[in-house]
Amino acid sequence: MASTTNTSFGKGRPDEYIDAVMNQVKAKNPAEPEFHQAVQEVLESLRVVLHRHPEFQSAALLERIVEPERVILFRVPWFDDRGGMRVNRGFRIEMNSAIGPYKGGLRFHPSVNLGILKFLAFEQVFKNSLTTLMMGGGKGGSDFDPKGKSDGEVMRFCQSFMTELCRHIGPDTDVPAGDIGVGGREIGFLFGQYKRIRNEFTGVLTGKGLNWGGSLIRPEATGYGCVYFADEMLKSRKDSLAGKLCLVSGSGNVSQYTVEKLLDLGAKPITLSDSGGIIYDPAGIDREKLAWVMDLKNQRRGRISEYAEKFKGADFVAADANRDHNPMWAIKADCAFPSATQNEINAKDAANMLKNGVKVVSEGANMPSTLDATRLFLEANILYGPAKAANAGGVATSGLEMSQNSMRLGWTREEVDKRLHGIMCSIHKTCAETAETYGTPGNLVNGANIGGFLKVANAMLDQGLV
Repeated sequence: MASTTNTSFGKGRPDEYIDAVMNQVKAKNPAEPEFHQAVQEVLESLRVVLHRHPEFQSAALLERIVEPERVILFRVPWFDDRGGMRVNRGFRIEMNSAIGPYKGGLRFHPSVNLGILKFLAFEQVFKNSLTTLMMGGGKGGSDFDPKGKSDGEVMRFCQSFMTELCRHIGPDTDVPAGDIGVGGREIGFLFGQYKRIRNEFTGVLTGKGLNWGGSLIRPEATGYGCVYFADEMLKSRKDSLAGKLCLVSGSGNVSQYTVEKLLDLGAKPITLSDSGGIIYDPAGIDREKLAWVMDLKNQRRGRISEYAEKFKGADFVAADANRDHNPMWAIKADCAFPSATQNEINAKDAANMLKNGVKVVSEGANMPSTLDATRLFLEANILYGPAKAANAGGVATSGLEMSQNSMRLGWTREEVDKRLHGIMCSIHKTCAETAETYGTPGNLVNGANIGGFLKVANAMLDQGLV
């Protein structure tokens, strides 16, 4: 006689249900700590929701929303410049399509694995929901490292990667974008191979070149949006970014345009970083220095340590894996924009930030703060914008690029920036009002998690058990 396994915990109390789902996630997804962390943060916010909405529990919503709709894992063989054969892994996590086609970036980095991509795809579901645009959540990439590779090697890898990925994506199915290690060069090679194989010119990727379907403001969008969100948080306390000392981590696309928009709004950014260490410039990173950093990182692909050699008065502190904190977060400042990678701020870093005057944290990277760090920020009642809200500007503008592609037209820079600004204001309003509605005023973590969840959960209820 065939047996069935009932994975629903719908008959217990809401708190018991959430704990059971969390235990199941850990049991079914071992050795994936980033995924566990992302799920736990959301589930903790949903405790109050389930007490008001028992229908979500009876429909096994949580068991379903933590399970990807589809996981694609494939081999990516390619030739290096010496004719040597190389093999990498390719991934695509299609997490949830309840409110639209899967949408989320591709990351090329040696650290990429299934657990990291599942955490990113899970976060993407709620982030995309908050944008008000009709986009589901997904994420993908490879453990390929574009750093140090020639253009020819990157092209051959991208072509091999897309040869398999093209079977699973499309403008109405799954629309990838860029992420760490995937910029304009990589998107171009990926799009060219998709077009070659499928014989169609469609908006299947975002972050495209401006002369072949890309959107103005797309490269700037995540950084700009993160600053717009911080500005909205400050406005809620009748303050502004003008004159604020700002810590910015990372030195890639998000960090660069975070610095640019901070300068536009009168703030003073004083740090940047990469995997080699941090630079601290007490005089401030002005537009001339930012232009130099952009050339260093985007054209010469150099290391941030060169900044301290170029500009007098700037200090460089090398990274040290044995250090239990990041010295950047111990620098006196008013605002922090973590824009490098996940879990770059631990509890000690958070304590140092609070001790040294940081009153605003707006996350440009995905989940840059550990759960312990997040708790410290919330307990201190500072203005804390979690990543799924604060860095949603990138995917929001990707959505705007999709709209422009569908209509076969392009909007002006001013029009896209205006729409981006409006979306970030709307996201802040949703987070603030949702937090208030569910009894945790000012807690934008709860506001973002609950606000993003409700739209997706109600769509899943409407569409039945699929």
